[in-house]
Amino acid sequence: MKGFLDYLQGDSILHKMHPLTKIFVAALLCASAFVSSNFFYLVGIIVFDILLGFIGEGKTGSGLFKRTLGIFKGLFKMSVFLFVLQILAIRRGNIVIPLGPNFGFTDVGIRNGLLLVLRLTGATLPLSVLISVINLNDLSNTLVKELHIPYKYAFTLTSAIRFIPVFSSEMGGIIESQKARGVDFDVKNPFKKLGMILPLCFPLLMGAVRKIEFTAKAAELRGFYFRTRQSCTKVYKHHFRDFVFAALGLLVLAGAIVLNVLM
Repeated sequence: MKGFLDYLQGDSILHKMHPLTKIFVAALLCASAFVSSNFFYLVGIIVFDILLGFIGEGKTGSGLFKRTLGIFKGLFKMSVFLFVLQILAIRRGNIVIPLGPNFGFTDVGIRNGLLLVLRLTGATLPLSVLISVINLNDLSNTLVKELHIPYKYAFTLTSAIRFIPVFSSEMGGIIESQKARGVDFDVKNPFKKLGMILPLCFPLLMGAVRKIEFTAKAAELRGFYFRTRQSCTKVYKHHFRDFVFAALGLLVLAGAIVLNVLM
């Protein structure tokens, strides 16, 4: 999932929406995934998230759909580990798959494992998809101008999001340099691979400290401490598509709450 939070330029309807609308709808879909306990509804949320990635392609092809499928694939791999951990750790319920005397997979463990996997996927996908079509400068400006959040807090939030793909790229470069020196990272044992990657975190941390220092100096030279709400001159207007998109997110959350109450 390299670069999974990098901004993807495009001309789709998702790109043209108001930045705060995208964050609001992403939060609604995330909340819907955690509220719902219905497996079919959670699958529907995941399908809806993938559909958002397809809509975000636009006419020029932003690459959002390919990224969405890549994130889904990565979440699936991680979910398999979490599912196995759940069914091994939970001993409550009736044993449905016996593996030995007084041991096996229980119905409660399988249900909780599937619920965890679907909720994790349904809550992570919308955040990743919609952040990919948000220009972080626009997000920072709207947070300051419309929500009256102090600029230093908005800058901290957008910087944290911006540094995630940077760190991912840096780690990829460090691993490639180690491969060039003859280190083989293509091992099947995950614990052995983790032991090989952990020592690489130190040079990554040192590089991160240098980047943070350079960023802080650049921000100060551009008048960081003098930025106020009036410093944002760009106007961000709400359109009909923003209200429709927000209403759709509210409808998904309402459906999750109603199903949860009725079930």
